[in-house]
Amino acid sequence: MTDRTRAHVYVSGRVQGVYYRATTRDTAREKGVDGWVRNLDDGRVEAVFEGPEDAVREMVAWCETGSKAADVDEVDATYEPPEGLDGFEVRW
Repeated sequence: MTDRTRAHVYVSGRVQGVYYRATTRDTAREKGVDGWVRNLDDGRVEAVFEGPEDAVREMVAWCETGSKAADVDEVDATYEPPEGLDGFEVRW
């Protein structure tokens, strides 16, 4: 797993109630990225992406736009060692 990386991402703006989580899940699965996404009580979306470095960086860049109805203000990403996640899910 030396070619894998992990990004822990917080997205702020109009990102809840606009299919951001579902679209993130679908996009991550298309790119072969593992992890999860969830809404936070403060209106942000939190996500973790694990996979090949290029694919994870593409997901972080994708978060800048997100779903068609989203209006993203900021994406804060921290890169960390991968933990071995398998699959991608929406957490509640």
